[in-house]
Amino acid sequence: MSPRTVFLAVSAGVLTLAAAAYAGSAGKPHPHQGVLKPYAQLPPPKLAPADLSTLDAGRPIRRQTEGDAGGRGLAIFRVAAAPETVWSVIGDFPSYPKWIDNVSRTDVYKRDGENIYVAFRLSGLGFSIDYFIHHVYHDAQQWGTWTLDYSRESDLDDSVGFWRVTPVEGKPGWSTVEYSVDVQLRGWLPGFIRGIIVDKGLRQATEWVKVQAEARQKARARQAGAATAPAAAGAP
Repeated sequence: MSPRTVFLAVSAGVLTLAAAAYAGSAGKPHPHQGVLKPYAQLPPPKLAPADLSTLDAGRPIRRQTEGDAGGRGLAIFRVAAAPETVWSVIGDFPSYPKWIDNVSRTDVYKRDGENIYVAFRLSGLGFSIDYFIHHVYHDAQQWGTWTLDYSRESDLDDSVGFWRVTPVEGKPGWSTVEYSVDVQLRGWLPGFIRGIIVDKGLRQATEWVKVQAEARQKARARQAGAATAPAAAGAP
Protein backbone atom coordinates (compact mmCIF):
# COMPACT_ATOMS: atom_id res chain seq x y z
CA MET A 1 0.00 0.00 0.00
CA SER A 2 1.49 3.33 -1.05
CA PRO A 3 2.01 6.15 1.47
CA ARG A 4 -0.72 8.16 -0.31
CA THR A 5 -3.17 5.25 0.00
CA VAL A 6 -2.34 4.88 3.69
CA PHE A 7 -2.89 8.63 4.21
CA LEU A 8 -6.25 8.55 2.46
CA ALA A 9 -7.34 5.47 4.40
CA VAL A 10 -6.34 7.04 7.72
CA SER A 11 -8.04 10.33 6.77
CA ALA A 12 -11.22 8.48 5.85
CA GLY A 13 -11.12 6.67 9.18
CA VAL A 14 -10.68 9.92 11.08
CA LEU A 15 -13.59 11.49 9.22
CA THR A 16 -15.76 8.44 9.87
CA LEU A 17 -15.04 8.58 13.59
CA ALA A 18 -15.60 12.32 13.67
CA ALA A 19 -18.84 12.02 11.74
CA ALA A 20 -20.05 9.39 14.18
CA ALA A 21 -19.45 11.85 17.01
CA TYR A 22 -21.65 14.41 15.28
CA ALA A 23 -25.22 13.28 15.04
CA GLY A 24 -27.70 16.11 15.30
CA SER A 25 -30.95 14.78 16.69
CA ALA A 26 -34.53 15.97 16.37
CA GLY A 27 -35.49 13.61 19.17
CA LYS A 28 -33.68 15.24 22.07
CA PRO A 29 -33.03 18.82 23.22
CA HIS A 30 -29.83 20.78 22.79
CA PRO A 31 -27.46 20.62 25.79
CA HIS A 32 -28.22 24.27 26.62
CA GLN A 33 -30.70 27.03 25.82
CA GLY A 34 -28.23 29.45 24.27
CA VAL A 35 -24.80 30.83 25.11
CA LEU A 36 -24.60 33.58 22.48
CA LYS A 37 -26.63 36.77 22.84
CA PRO A 38 -29.47 36.72 20.30
CA TYR A 39 -30.55 39.70 18.23
CA ALA A 40 -33.93 40.80 19.54
CA GLN A 41 -34.04 44.27 17.96
CA LEU A 42 -31.74 45.19 15.12
CA PRO A 43 -29.38 48.14 15.64
CA PRO A 44 -29.25 50.86 12.98
CA PRO A 45 -26.45 50.35 10.46
CA LYS A 46 -23.27 52.20 11.36
CA LEU A 47 -21.74 53.16 8.03
CA ALA A 48 -18.89 55.62 7.72
CA PRO A 49 -18.50 57.72 4.55
CA ALA A 50 -15.79 55.31 3.42
CA ASP A 51 -18.24 52.42 3.78
CA LEU A 52 -20.80 54.20 1.61
CA SER A 53 -18.13 54.82 -1.00
CA THR A 54 -17.28 51.12 -0.97
CA LEU A 55 -20.92 50.18 -1.50
CA ASP A 56 -21.37 52.85 -4.19
CA ALA A 57 -18.41 51.31 -6.01
CA GLY A 58 -20.17 47.93 -6.04
CA ARG A 59 -17.94 46.28 -3.46
CA PRO A 60 -19.19 44.45 -0.36
CA ILE A 61 -18.17 45.28 3.19
CA ARG A 62 -17.05 42.31 5.28
CA ARG A 63 -15.96 42.42 8.90
CA GLN A 64 -14.94 39.25 10.65
CA THR A 65 -13.44 38.08 13.92
CA GLU A 66 -12.45 34.48 14.51
CA GLY A 67 -11.60 32.61 17.68
CA ASP A 68 -10.85 29.06 18.74
CA ALA A 69 -14.51 28.34 19.41
CA GLY A 70 -16.02 29.95 16.31
CA GLY A 71 -16.39 33.39 14.83
CA ARG A 72 -18.53 36.44 14.15
CA GLY A 73 -19.04 38.15 10.85
CA LEU A 74 -20.89 41.05 9.27
CA ALA A 75 -21.47 41.57 5.56
CA ILE A 76 -23.15 44.55 3.89
CA PHE A 77 -23.68 44.64 0.14
CA ARG A 78 -25.95 46.00 -2.56
CA VAL A 79 -28.14 44.10 -4.95
CA ALA A 80 -29.79 45.24 -8.19
CA ALA A 81 -33.19 43.99 -7.09
CA ALA A 82 -36.11 45.34 -5.09
CA PRO A 83 -36.16 44.57 -1.35
CA GLU A 84 -39.18 42.30 -1.67
CA THR A 85 -37.39 40.26 -4.32
CA VAL A 86 -34.24 39.95 -2.22
CA TRP A 87 -36.27 38.95 0.82
CA SER A 88 -38.14 36.30 -1.16
CA VAL A 89 -34.79 34.72 -2.06
CA ILE A 90 -33.53 34.78 1.54
CA GLY A 91 -36.72 33.03 2.67
CA ASP A 92 -36.66 30.39 -0.08
CA PHE A 93 -35.14 27.69 2.14
CA PRO A 94 -35.96 24.70 -0.13
CA SER A 95 -33.74 26.21 -2.86
CA TYR A 96 -30.66 26.62 -0.64
CA PRO A 97 -29.09 23.26 -1.64
CA LYS A 98 -29.22 24.36 -5.30
CA TRP A 99 -27.72 27.76 -4.58
CA ILE A 100 -25.19 27.35 -1.76
CA ASP A 101 -22.10 25.13 -1.89
CA ASN A 102 -21.95 22.45 0.81
CA VAL A 103 -25.57 22.93 1.89
CA SER A 104 -26.82 19.45 1.03
CA ARG A 105 -30.22 19.50 2.74
CA THR A 106 -32.83 21.89 4.09
CA ASP A 107 -36.14 20.89 5.60
CA VAL A 108 -38.74 23.37 6.82
CA TYR A 109 -40.25 21.28 9.61
CA LYS A 110 -42.48 23.88 11.24
CA ARG A 111 -44.10 27.25 10.50
CA ASP A 112 -45.99 29.30 13.05
CA GLY A 113 -46.66 32.88 11.93
CA GLU A 114 -43.32 34.69 11.79
CA ASN A 115 -41.53 31.65 13.23
CA ILE A 116 -39.89 29.34 10.69
CA TYR A 117 -37.98 26.23 11.79
CA VAL A 118 -35.49 24.74 9.34
CA ALA A 119 -33.15 21.73 9.53
CA PHE A 120 -29.86 22.21 7.69
CA ARG A 121 -27.14 19.78 6.68
CA LEU A 122 -23.64 20.86 5.65
CA SER A 123 -21.59 18.24 3.81
CA GLY A 124 -18.15 17.90 2.31
CA LEU A 125 -15.55 15.18 1.73
CA GLY A 126 -17.72 12.54 3.39
CA PHE A 127 -18.33 14.63 6.49
CA SER A 128 -21.62 16.25 7.45
CA ILE A 129 -23.13 18.18 10.34
CA ASP A 130 -26.79 18.84 11.09
CA TYR A 131 -28.29 21.79 12.88
CA PHE A 132 -31.74 23.24 13.51
CA ILE A 133 -32.51 26.96 13.19
CA HIS A 134 -35.44 28.94 14.56
CA HIS A 135 -35.99 32.01 12.36
CA VAL A 136 -38.23 34.95 13.27
CA TYR A 137 -38.81 36.71 9.94
CA HIS A 138 -40.78 39.94 9.61
CA ASP A 139 -41.72 39.71 5.96
CA ALA A 140 -43.45 43.09 5.73
CA GLN A 141 -40.32 44.88 7.01
CA GLN A 142 -37.85 42.53 5.27
CA TRP A 143 -35.71 41.71 8.27
CA GLY A 144 -35.36 38.77 10.59
CA THR A 145 -33.28 37.07 13.24
CA TRP A 146 -32.40 33.51 14.13
CA THR A 147 -31.08 31.26 16.87
CA LEU A 148 -30.72 27.53 17.17
CA ASP A 149 -33.90 25.62 17.85
CA TYR A 150 -32.89 24.51 21.33
CA SER A 151 -35.63 21.89 21.49
CA ARG A 152 -33.46 19.82 19.11
CA GLU A 153 -29.81 18.86 19.37
CA SER A 154 -27.57 20.55 16.79
CA ASP A 155 -23.98 19.75 15.87
CA LEU A 156 -23.21 23.46 16.30
CA ASP A 157 -22.87 24.61 19.89
CA ASP A 158 -24.72 27.82 19.13
CA SER A 159 -25.58 30.22 16.31
CA VAL A 160 -27.38 33.57 16.19
CA GLY A 161 -27.70 36.14 13.45
CA PHE A 162 -29.86 38.40 11.33
CA TRP A 163 -30.75 39.52 7.82
CA ARG A 164 -32.03 42.98 6.91
CA VAL A 165 -32.94 44.33 3.47
CA THR A 166 -33.57 48.05 2.84
CA PRO A 167 -34.05 50.15 -0.30
CA VAL A 168 -31.12 52.24 -1.52
CA GLU A 169 -31.98 55.93 -1.36
CA GLY A 170 -31.94 57.50 -4.80
CA LYS A 171 -31.60 54.15 -6.61
CA PRO A 172 -35.04 52.64 -7.26
CA GLY A 173 -34.92 48.87 -7.69
CA TRP A 174 -31.76 48.49 -5.58
CA SER A 175 -31.37 47.07 -2.09
CA THR A 176 -28.82 47.16 0.69
CA VAL A 177 -28.47 43.79 2.41
CA GLU A 178 -27.04 43.32 5.90
CA TYR A 179 -26.10 39.90 7.17
CA SER A 180 -24.57 39.05 10.53
CA VAL A 181 -23.77 35.67 12.03
CA ASP A 182 -22.19 34.57 15.29
CA VAL A 183 -21.24 30.89 15.52
CA GLN A 184 -19.83 28.80 18.33
CA LEU A 185 -18.54 25.40 17.30
CA ARG A 186 -19.02 22.21 19.26
CA GLY A 187 -15.96 20.07 19.77
CA TRP A 188 -13.48 19.23 17.04
CA LEU A 189 -14.29 19.84 13.38
CA PRO A 190 -12.09 19.27 10.31
CA GLY A 191 -10.55 22.46 8.97
CA PHE A 192 -12.58 22.46 5.77
CA ILE A 193 -15.89 22.15 7.66
CA ARG A 194 -14.80 24.91 10.02
CA GLY A 195 -13.96 27.03 6.98
CA ILE A 196 -17.39 26.43 5.47
CA ILE A 197 -19.07 27.63 8.65
CA VAL A 198 -16.82 30.45 9.84
CA ASP A 199 -14.98 31.77 6.77
CA LYS A 200 -16.69 30.70 3.58
CA GLY A 201 -20.18 31.29 4.91
CA LEU A 202 -19.64 35.04 5.23
CA ARG A 203 -18.23 35.36 1.71
CA GLN A 204 -20.98 33.20 0.25
CA ALA A 205 -23.63 35.41 1.83
CA THR A 206 -22.53 38.29 -0.40
CA GLU A 207 -22.58 36.08 -3.49
CA TRP A 208 -25.53 33.69 -3.61
CA VAL A 209 -28.09 36.23 -2.45
CA LYS A 210 -26.93 38.77 -5.02
CA VAL A 211 -26.82 36.24 -7.87
CA GLN A 212 -30.20 34.69 -7.14
CA ALA A 213 -32.04 37.93 -6.30
CA GLU A 214 -30.84 39.68 -9.45
CA ALA A 215 -31.78 36.65 -11.56
CA ARG A 216 -35.23 36.54 -9.94
CA GLN A 217 -35.71 40.29 -10.48
CA LYS A 218 -34.89 39.93 -14.19
CA ALA A 219 -37.26 36.97 -14.52
CA ARG A 220 -40.06 38.96 -12.89
CA ALA A 221 -39.39 41.91 -15.19
CA ARG A 222 -39.60 39.63 -18.24
CA GLN A 223 -42.86 38.12 -17.00
CA ALA A 224 -44.32 41.58 -16.34
CA GLY A 225 -43.24 42.72 -19.80
CA ALA A 226 -44.82 39.72 -21.44
CA ALA A 227 -48.05 40.25 -19.54
CA THR A 228 -48.35 43.88 -20.62
CA ALA A 229 -47.06 43.53 -24.20
CA PRO A 230 -49.59 44.71 -26.84
CA ALA A 231 -51.26 42.08 -28.98
CA ALA A 232 -49.50 41.28 -32.20
CA ALA A 233 -50.58 43.26 -35.28
CA GLY A 234 -53.61 41.75 -36.94
CA ALA A 235 -54.71 39.87 -33.81
CA PRO A 236 -58.41 40.13 -33.02
